[in-house]
Amino acid sequence: MVKEARAQRVASYVAEWPEEKVAAFQQDFLAWYDEEKRHLPWRESQDPYRIWVSEIMLQQTQVATVIPYFERFMAWFPTIADLAAAPEDQLLKAWEGLGYYSRVRNMQIAAQTIMEEHGGEMPRDLKSLLALKGIGPYTAGAIASIAFNQPEPAVDGNVMRVFSRLFGITEDIAKPATRFIFEGVVRHTISHPHPSEFNQAIMDLGATICTPTSPKCEMCPLAAYCLAFQSDEREKYPVKSKKTKVTPHYYLALAMQDAEGRWYLEQRPSTGLLANFWTFPLLPLDKKTYEHFKQQWEDAQTRDTGEQILELVAEDEPSLVEYLKEESSEVIWQKAAVGEIQHVFSHQKWHILIAYGYHAEKSYEEKGWYLPTAWSELPFPKPQQKIVDVLLDKAYLED
Repeated sequence: MVKEARAQRVASYVAEWPEEKVAAFQQDFLAWYDEEKRHLPWRESQDPYRIWVSEIMLQQTQVATVIPYFERFMAWFPTIADLAAAPEDQLLKAWEGLGYYSRVRNMQIAAQTIMEEHGGEMPRDLKSLLALKGIGPYTAGAIASIAFNQPEPAVDGNVMRVFSRLFGITEDIAKPATRFIFEGVVRHTISHPHPSEFNQAIMDLGATICTPTSPKCEMCPLAAYCLAFQSDEREKYPVKSKKTKVTPHYYLALAMQDAEGRWYLEQRPSTGLLANFWTFPLLPLDKKTYEHFKQQWEDAQTRDTGEQILELVAEDEPSLVEYLKEESSEVIWQKAAVGEIQHVFSHQKWHILIAYGYHAEKSYEEKGWYLPTAWSELPFPKPQQKIVDVLLDKAYLED
C-alpha cells in the first residue's frame, strides 16, 4: 500500500511530462552543464574512489572548504588500500576541521570491506554500494551514476530543492520517506545516455542558481519548465518542517601551561562525540554556574585588578579561581576567563569558557603535556581549534 501510494504521488507530479518534454528538458539542461559546469578536482576523472571521498566530504560542508581537504586527503591516501591501512590519528588529522568525524571513520571501515570482499575495487552495483559502512542512498547513487554511468538518482538537499520547485512538489523534505518520491521523479527525467553529467548538472544548478534563498531564476536554464517560477512561488519550495531543537551544553576549558612551555591535553574517549580527539580538559558546568563565571569575566573586563573582580562575587557563590583550585590546586589560575567560544553540532551547541593556568614546577609528569610544536601530530576537533585561536589572539600562544 505504501509503495503504491508513493508511485501514485510520483505519477501525479510527472503527469505533465511526456517523453518529448523530458527529452527537450534533458537537452537544454545538459547543454547548459556543458557550458557552465564547475571545474572541481574530483571531476578530473571518473575514479569511483575520488568521487566517493568527495561526496562524503561534501556532506554538510561547502565546496570551497572541501577542495583543500580533498587534495590533501588524496595525497595522504591515494588509494582505497591506503585509506584502509591508515593509522587513526593520521586519518583524524586529515579530517581535522571538517567535523562529523564518524564520516571518515565509516569510510575507513568501508575501505577495509572493499579490500576484504571486493578485491580492492569499488563495487559497481547499487546493492553492494549500499552495504558499505557510511554509504547511503545518495552517495551510492552518486557513485553509480557519476563513476559508472548508471541512471541512478542521487537525491540530497540540493536535488530536493531543485525538483520541488521544478515540479511543485509539496512533500515535506524533512521526512525520510519523502526521498522515495523525489527518486521517482528524478528517474522519470534522468538522462540514460548521460546520467553522470545529468546528476552533476543538478548539483551545480542547486549550488549556483537554484539556491535556498534569492534563486537566480532569470539565469536558470530550466525556467521554462519550472512550476515555481511560472507561479512566482519559488520561495515556497521546498516544504520543510522545523529542525530538531539544538540542546545547549556548557563547559570550562582548562588551558594549563607548565614552566617548560608545554600545555596539558587529554584524549577523549574512544566512543561518543569527538571520539579519540585531543582537547584541553573540558569540565561540564550547569547553565547557572556557567553564566555566573561568564558574568565575572565580563565584569573583569571593565576593572583593573583581580581584587576588584572578587568583590563582585556573592558570598554563597564561588569565584572562578576558587572553583579551579578545587580541580587543581597545584596550578596558578588567572582570576578571570581568557575568553569564550561556541560551537554548534547537529543537535548540540557547546558554550565554552576558557580558563588559563600556569604550573611553575619543572619536574611535572610527562604524560599529557605537549609543546605547541607537537600539536600538528594530534587531531584537534573544531572546538579545540577555536580555543587555540583565542589563546593566540590574547597572546598566550605564539604562531
